[in-house]
Amino acid sequence: MTFNNIWLLFLIAPMILLVLAELYEDGIDQIFPNAISRIKDHNYGRFNYDKHRLKFVLFISGFFCLILSAAGPQFGTKVRKVERQGVDLVITFDTSISMDAQDIKPSRIEKAKFEISKLIQSLRGDRVSIIVFAGTSHLYLPLTTDYEAALLFLHAIDTRMIPNQGTSISSAMKKAIDLVSKDDDKYKVVLLVTDGEDHEGDAIALAKKASSMGIEIHTIGIGSNTGSLIPLVSQNGNQIEYKRDNSGKLITSILNKNILKDIASAGNGKFFHFSNNGQNYTDVNKAIDSMEKRAINSHEYSEYEERYQPLAFVSFLLFTISFIVPTRIRYIENDL
Repeated sequence: MTFNNIWLLFLIAPMILLVLAELYEDGIDQIFPNAISRIKDHNYGRFNYDKHRLKFVLFISGFFCLILSAAGPQFGTKVRKVERQGVDLVITFDTSISMDAQDIKPSRIEKAKFEISKLIQSLRGDRVSIIVFAGTSHLYLPLTTDYEAALLFLHAIDTRMIPNQGTSISSAMKKAIDLVSKDDDKYKVVLLVTDGEDHEGDAIALAKKASSMGIEIHTIGIGSNTGSLIPLVSQNGNQIEYKRDNSGKLITSILNKNILKDIASAGNGKFFHFSNNGQNYTDVNKAIDSMEKRAINSHEYSEYEERYQPLAFVSFLLFTISFIVPTRIRYIENDL
């Protein structure tokens, strides 16, 4: 048992004082105690003090029930079923150093984080997971409907979180497929967020395999056709140099649209391009919304049941009776 407004229970204290005062007073004798008995008999001869006390008890009891009702008592539990309609969305996020390129402002990785955060905020009932990858891939966030937690994990992503550099798209796709292929249902989608730079492995074959399992593969390209140099950033966030190859030449990172389009086509999905123009996440959100949804969660929640109504009714009843009870003694016809 609990109360919504427990502070109202403090009003019971003055009521107790009133009850104690009523118990200790001598009734009529306390009214004009120095008056002669003839005047008292004349003024209070028809006053029924026992009924007066009954009215007082009824009124106090009604007020007590009113306070309890206003405090919002909650008893027992109520069980209700909650179903969420949605899909399982796995976001594979490229954290290779090429994602620090600044052809997309403020940088590829920051633009991707911004757009994906908007996408997560627009989800309704879908479960979301995050896999980060560079030279290796790691499950960063398991499937969850806790979007606040997903946003916290997303904002913490940077290009220094995986020491083994590279862009192993196939490794990330394998992990994503393993994550969502634990049941035979459809309603599963993998979102590949990358610049497509230096891909390794057989990503297209994996996309075809995923499609045969009912998993859609959408790809999101981050970058421009002209490309950009790759800044090298120190631990404190200051740029110190641009990345060079073994011969000392500066490396220009260019978005590899072709491989990403081929992966999306093989995975029965779509290719999206995140650029400096507008809100790019809306097209991705429309593609997810257009998918057939399923009840991915069905929980029974127990919560307290509001029980103020019976106390309010009892309070009203006691107040009504206290106003109706007469305190005057009725004359008997033989006494007239």
